[in-house]
Amino acid sequence: MKIAVVGTGYVGLVSGTCFAETGIQVACVDIDKNKIKRLNQGEVPIYEPGLSRLVKNNLEKKRISFTTSLKESIVDCEAVFIAVGTPPGGDGSADLKYVIEVAREIGRTMQDYLVVITKSTVPINTSEKVRTAVAEELEKRKTNIEFDVASNPEFLKEGAAVNDFLKPDRIVVGTDSERAEKIIRRLYKPFLLNGHPIIFMDIRSSEMTKYAANAMLATKISFMNEIANLCEAVGADVNLVRKGIGSDPRIGNKFIYPGAGYGGSCFPKDVKALVRTARQYNTPLRVLQSVEDANDHQKTVLGTKVINHFGGDLKGKNIAVWGLSFKPETDDMREAPSLVVIEALLGAGANVTAYDPVATNEAKKTLGNRIGYAADRHEALLDANALVIVTEWSEFRVPNYRMMEKLMKQKIIFDGRNIYEPGELVEFGFSYHSIGRKPYLVSERKLI
Repeated sequence: MKIAVVGTGYVGLVSGTCFAETGIQVACVDIDKNKIKRLNQGEVPIYEPGLSRLVKNNLEKKRISFTTSLKESIVDCEAVFIAVGTPPGGDGSADLKYVIEVAREIGRTMQDYLVVITKSTVPINTSEKVRTAVAEELEKRKTNIEFDVASNPEFLKEGAAVNDFLKPDRIVVGTDSERAEKIIRRLYKPFLLNGHPIIFMDIRSSEMTKYAANAMLATKISFMNEIANLCEAVGADVNLVRKGIGSDPRIGNKFIYPGAGYGGSCFPKDVKALVRTARQYNTPLRVLQSVEDANDHQKTVLGTKVINHFGGDLKGKNIAVWGLSFKPETDDMREAPSLVVIEALLGAGANVTAYDPVATNEAKKTLGNRIGYAADRHEALLDANALVIVTEWSEFRVPNYRMMEKLMKQKIIFDGRNIYEPGELVEFGFSYHSIGRKPYLVSERKLI
């Protein structure tokens, strides 16, 4: 079986590689010649655990190839996945120009029946636009080639995407064609051995499912952040509250960890797009608008804590930042809370030195030389007046407090992910500030 995947970004590269791992012949297509050259040499342009090994393995076994030619790639293919970017426009709507252009190119070059499958996260009714674009190009060619359109949204977590694809908890497919359904079932059969379902539905419901899933998860995060802020105001401990509500099976214990706000390529973009779609249909989503507003505010909380602690002026203060990527196990800086935190610190006059295990190069594209970049976590602490933790990488969880004490000018920690226990910090003489818990001024051994 042979398929093509158009787009070698996060979704396209993970999807194409994992399909190849099952023995399917996969051609991955991208217009970026430099990226294609690197991929053919086994160089993976994004950080995702396990992905580099799989790419190299399937290149060696000739099950995957990378090219800039869509025309050559779809020869003898049964399906082609569209997995290009849908960046948000100025009004929050998803920009579909890349999706539609790929659809037109498919219509201009296809020679036999194809299932055209949208893998990109797209607004409701996009598949119809894809169908129209392909049909218009075929009509221009005066060619009558059958094709079907389907929607197959991805539910990959950055940092765990390979495992999510190989062992999915569910696969959602929207199609109105029995022929397309048969091909897609065959494609996904190797991934269903764990007993989880493949769910077929109409195309619009499939498109909505993706947005609804991300919107629900974003809602849980923003809700918990709001509760955390209230806990801090009234003197409660959000970690205890989280355990109390998370034990209720109707709520569950996932996505109820408070922090510095959500980021990444999915939640912010998809919430905005769904809110925009609702406005177009005169059905405003008031809860989701509040979710977005709450998250925008939450990204400012950590920086505000630091600035207020130092009396509103950080001139001459050295602030260490641990973690730049929007979450651990990825180098993705899109909508990262660290960017908001760092901008606030710089605006208050601070000297910022940051460390991240993998995201430094991506961060430099946005922050440039306005901050310093440390080679390791300890270098970032040298002469620091405070440490700010923004991303909960594993290597930050059990630090050497004695070494930190020697390196830092002042023993102050702002923990934006609640990875430390206040009592532990008390023993080592640190002042500790977190999200939704009482701040501890440890030098005086009392709460403030």
